[in-house]
Amino acid sequence: MSGRNPAPRRSYGGRSAEERRADRRERLLGAGLELFGTRGYAATSIERLCATASVSTRNFYEEFAGREELLTALHRGINERARAALDTAYAEAAGEPLPVRVERAVRAFVTVTASDPRWARIAFVEVIGVSPALERHRLQWRAHWEEAMLVMIREAVERGEAADRDYRLTVIAIIGAANNLVHHWSARDQTIPLDDISRELAHLILSAVR
Repeated sequence: MSGRNPAPRRSYGGRSAEERRADRRERLLGAGLELFGTRGYAATSIERLCATASVSTRNFYEEFAGREELLTALHRGINERARAALDTAYAEAAGEPLPVRVERAVRAFVTVTASDPRWARIAFVEVIGVSPALERHRLQWRAHWEEAMLVMIREAVERGEAADRDYRLTVIAIIGAANNLVHHWSARDQTIPLDDISRELAHLILSAVR
């Protein structure tokens, strides 16, 4: 937490200061999701965020250094949830053939990141070009997804389901395709065809490793 002014610890209305502060933070995250995910990051002021969350600007700065830190927290949150969903889906399909494992993992990732157009816009559109710091954050997550895919491919190689070669450039290309597919619809405020994207990405991955 990035609080600049520690909140008092006395209870109020039956809730502790920590509980009230956690509630304010959640309301600010919710306001960021709604406003960044619909109006856009550049068009959203701190005053608008505070009005939407029903908090004061002082409360905002107790939680976040500025709009960018709030956007970063939202981006981190969606990626962490996507990582957990992908890991679970892939583990549950451990005994299945490669096409099933890939399809379930891809569908889990796409469902978390793109089923809500606001999350898709934050994950694939609004974080681009904000600042060098946020770009480093975005690229760190991109590197994580590259490694996650390489782990799955190495397992397929060990099972004799994929050729034994260097897949890093292939993985980078596939992740770029995934980002562009979702970005294409999200940036235009269009409904994202989750089934089509999941199917095409799974097909792309399977074609690359055969």
